[in-house]
Formats: sequence, structure tokens, C-alpha cells
Amino acid sequence: MKFLMTLIWTCLFATATFAANIGDDGLHKAPWMRDTFKDLNEDLAEATAEGKRLMILIEQRGCIYCKKMHEEVFVVPEVANYIDEHFFVVQINMFGDVEVTDFDGTTLPEKDMVKRWGALFTPSLYFFPQKVEDPMSAPQAAVVHMPGAFGRWTTLNLLTWVVEQGYAGDEPFQKYHARKFAEQNE
Repeated sequence: MKFLMTLIWTCLFATATFAANIGDDGLHKAPWMRDTFKDLNEDLAEATAEGKRLMILIEQRGCIYCKKMHEEVFVVPEVANYIDEHFFVVQINMFGDVEVTDFDGTTLPEKDMVKRWGALFTPSLYFFPQKVEDPMSAPQAAVVHMPGAFGRWTTLNLLTWVVEQGYAGDEPFQKYHARKFAEQNE
């Protein structure tokens, strides 16, 4: 019984360690998010210098799916640690007014940039290569885009697939995820 209680408290403490707070803008704020000037070329250069991949996370106040991701997926220690270790995460407020500078030099408030990118769903995650050579918009430069909320294993496997550059190989994500998910359930 003592072991069971210790295990329960350990799990609760571990989840609380990675829990996100709500910021003044009404969005969840996770410890692995970066506060930047939202200049994507600068953010990409900093991410690459740290040996990480740039991830843009578009969210909105009151989004039930963003809440699900922050309360059920991003708090899983394995997921939170993987993000912290491998990703440079910049949050964009779908209806925000903070200026964002795209890879092609276009500067717009968050809400207008999100509209320009055609992002319709929150959360939306965009993942980028280590270099964006030609001037282009974020959706054009992205190697992977994940619109919507997914569970723990789909999210973790997608993050791993991006880090392993699976998008450049012959195994599509769906097959990679099915293979990894079978291994994770053994």
C-alpha cells in the first residue's frame, strides 16, 4: 500500500512539474516555450545554434483542444522532456497583436500572420528544417504541420519523427507511428 501511495504521489508531482500556467493573454505557458521577438529567421538561427528544431505553436484563448494538449499531453514527463530537449518552441496567439516577422521578411500582427498562413485550427504546430534558404512563408518552409490535438503517443511519435527527419525518408508518418505505437504497447 505504501508503494502504491508513493507511486501515485510521484506521478502527480511529475505531472505538476510540467504543468503550464495561463498567461495574461489567456494562453497556456509551458516551461519549454521561448519568449522571443517572433522573428522566424532569428528564432530558427537560435534553435539551430542550440541543436534544436524550431516549432511554432499557434493557439487561442479558450481553445478546448489547446487545453487538452497542455493538460493531458504536454504534461506527460516523456513528452515534456522530449520537447524541452529537442525543440525551440515559439507560441503564436491566433488573435494576438504582437508583430511576427516571417521567413520572407513580411511583418504582421499575429492575427494577420495566422490568416496569411491559412491556419484554421488550434492548436497548430509547424516544424521547420535547420535552414530556410529562400525567402518563403512559414507554411512553405515547414517540413511538417500538425493541425489539431492528438494523444500522447501520436504527439510523441510525431516529435520523434521530426527530429529523426522521417519526412525526408521513405516511411510516411502514419506507418512510422503504427510501427512505433506497436512497440510502445508491447
